[in-house]
Amino acid sequence: MQDIKRGRRQAIKTIGAALAASALPMPFISTARAQEKSFAGKTLRLLTWSDDTGAAALRNIANTFSQKTGAQVIADRADGTSGMVAKLKAAGERPTYDVITLAGVGASGLADAGLLMKPDLDKLPNLKDVAPQYRTGANGFGVGYLLWSDGLIYNTSTVKTPPASYEALWDPKYAGRLFLPPPEWAEAVDLAIIAAKMAGGSQQNIEPGFARLAQLKERVLTLGENPNQVADLFRTGSLDIGGIYAPAFFPDQIRKPEYRMGVTYGMKEGFATQLMFTVIPKAHPGDLDLIHAFINHSLDAGVQGRMAADVLNGPVNGKAVIPAQSRAFVPSPQQIAEKAILHDDKTLATVQPAWIKRYTALFAA
Repeated sequence: MQDIKRGRRQAIKTIGAALAASALPMPFISTARAQEKSFAGKTLRLLTWSDDTGAAALRNIANTFSQKTGAQVIADRADGTSGMVAKLKAAGERPTYDVITLAGVGASGLADAGLLMKPDLDKLPNLKDVAPQYRTGANGFGVGYLLWSDGLIYNTSTVKTPPASYEALWDPKYAGRLFLPPPEWAEAVDLAIIAAKMAGGSQQNIEPGFARLAQLKERVLTLGENPNQVADLFRTGSLDIGGIYAPAFFPDQIRKPEYRMGVTYGMKEGFATQLMFTVIPKAHPGDLDLIHAFINHSLDAGVQGRMAADVLNGPVNGKAVIPAQSRAFVPSPQQIAEKAILHDDKTLATVQPAWIKRYTALFAA
């Protein structure tokens, strides 16, 4: 999991104005013939993360696809989204990979570089169960397959009832026992927007948000640059609450009772999400029907539920079934439908550098 976290943090720092996301009309077909077809003897080459997220993709998507279709999936793994982008660019026009799973920034960058082909949405019947805003992005070159989901993290020993509003961050009783996201992360940008809305502002009128955040300056114990440190502070009883933050940053610790960590997505103001993508390189060695069948399989309700549970991300399939042992840490399809707010990479790219400076200065020691 560390590779995707590191790659995501690096990508956040280099978001450019060229990033774009678009939801395309969906001409669904009535048959799942691509999924049902046998691909015995054929090979699909997958590029994914080298961390626990990549291992989960192999376990939940690649292996089950092979069992279902008879196809062989050969996986290459890279250190974060930036590593995957570098591998594809290094390959140039040489057919190397058929499918890549990566973060939205990487998908947009590869699309802008002309290295991707657009998927045929007619060959992805499982998209009928995906809300329109999560189906495609990166100018139509990416298919959404998971949601990076941020909530409020709280101490289950000292915060008995999961907070129902971000107002909990401003509760005086948590002064000195509060953490916030570090300035370079997308979570800090989204927190500023949430604070602005709570104070009568908006993404376009951010001043009330920074004024509200300034009230927390003397109350913050740490900015959570190191997720392992955040988890240890909960374990030792030094933190009560914090966010916005993703449980995916510490999937092992948050499941262990001794860390006393809970997460909630039930805030009345909603919770922030970022779309992660599957893309098809323009130069690919495999069969296109096989490629589309693999992507469609990644959107299957069962696959979505197991994958979301493994990496503590939100499913995009509205019928996803989350295993019972992980439901406390993963937003349900109903919560996603009612409360999820999709991070606006394209618009925020133009203001993020200035906001990072303001946020950094605000919480400087």
